[in-house]
Amino acid sequence: MKLAVSTLGMPGEGLDRAIEIAAGGGCQGLELRLHPDTGVHGGLDAAQRRSVRERVERAGLEIAALAGYAKVCAPGPDEPVIEELLTDLRLAADLGAPAVRVFPGGDDPAVGARRLKAVSGTAAALGVRVLVETHDHLATGAAVAGLLAEAGCPETTGAIWDLLHPWRHGEPPADTLAALGPYLSYVQVKDAVSAEDTTPVPMWTGSVPLEESGELLRAAGYDGWVSLEWERTWYPQVAPVEEILPGAADWVRRFAL
Repeated sequence: MKLAVSTLGMPGEGLDRAIEIAAGGGCQGLELRLHPDTGVHGGLDAAQRRSVRERVERAGLEIAALAGYAKVCAPGPDEPVIEELLTDLRLAADLGAPAVRVFPGGDDPAVGARRLKAVSGTAAALGVRVLVETHDHLATGAAVAGLLAEAGCPETTGAIWDLLHPWRHGEPPADTLAALGPYLSYVQVKDAVSAEDTTPVPMWTGSVPLEESGELLRAAGYDGWVSLEWERTWYPQVAPVEEILPGAADWVRRFAL
């Protein structure tokens, strides 16, 4: 496993500070949240894109993924969603990122499958994949696997297992991993107070089944990215992410192959 940290945990911090935190915390990569507040978004010009890529690479880090906000199953016309996906895919290619995170944003897998197919050719040409997170309307591994199966483009799509959401929706970790199977491409790790109270807490102090999930991933031979998604942007009262990173690094060491 390779450890990354999401800039979702660094509200108000610029890219240089994010790089400093990641490098100082023993990370191999950064998960870059796409938002004007972070300085990384689809509106960057060519020079700005080169600057982001060079600064990350100069620190000896990789961009593990771009955390986009496209909602592939959202109700409404396809064109705006497809355009958002294409914008994020082109940005990822320019930054050297292998993947773009998306949300379901709706409960109709046929809609999401149609849109994933529509961008598959561009994604393949750019060498970037679209990764659907276990989140919102399709929070379980079974639901995301169903969407990806219907899309039928495994070369350009995959799944992100956010360890919190399937569990809090009643899907045991073993069932999540079994459902995601070959689609699993990325893991987001975090701890929270409970299934009902998702306030972030330091690793090993909450209720998310971190031990069980780690054991399952090790047994399955998972060796991809694990990103600490410390949601300080949404919970500004919690500790700075640099105080949480050692626990995430310990989790990765414990369950790495």
